[in-house]
Amino acid sequence: MKSQEIILIAVAETSVIVRSGLVAVLKRLPDMNIQTIEVTSKEGLQHCMEAHTPNILIVNPQFEGWFDVDAFKEHYPHLGTKIVSLICTFVDANQLKGYEESINLFDDVESLEKKISVLMNFAEEDDSDQDTLSQREKEIIGCVVRGMTNKEIAEKLYISVHTVITHRRNITRKLQIHSAAGLTIYAIVNKLVELSEVKMKI
Repeated sequence: MKSQEIILIAVAETSVIVRSGLVAVLKRLPDMNIQTIEVTSKEGLQHCMEAHTPNILIVNPQFEGWFDVDAFKEHYPHLGTKIVSLICTFVDANQLKGYEESINLFDDVESLEKKISVLMNFAEEDDSDQDTLSQREKEIIGCVVRGMTNKEIAEKLYISVHTVITHRRNITRKLQIHSAAGLTIYAIVNKLVELSEVKMKI
């Protein structure tokens, strides 16, 4: 883990409780050197993007009404900021298209750290975690062996299709399993799914 590298994360959320809570958790992540910027309005977000170049922007999809992620990416195409949705309430899956990842209020510290690692491309360099699957990767294996497409998985887990593909690539690398049948056997043996849930393809 590149713990020395500073990760600049902007958190755009109008609720002071949610925003401050997330910032406090981010600063406590043990293996990461995270600096945060709190953003409370769209005007403030504009100032933030002009003054800094955050590595990651965590934003509520309902930020000041509705956050247009595609328009934002078009406006700042050169920055390469990863955009993560902050799910506080029920959000329609269509509103989450274009986000690289999704953070939920119920995510634990380990899950949050893992997501940031993947976004920052740290995960592949962390040899100690090479063979262990994250909770999100286990969820994706369960979806795959139930016969869901990448698009269906993305909608179910509130993440982008690109993120699903990245997770699946990491799963293949960690498990060295290259077939759907092999993944199905792994999922059943490790109790990630019940046999009755598996969608058999004949």
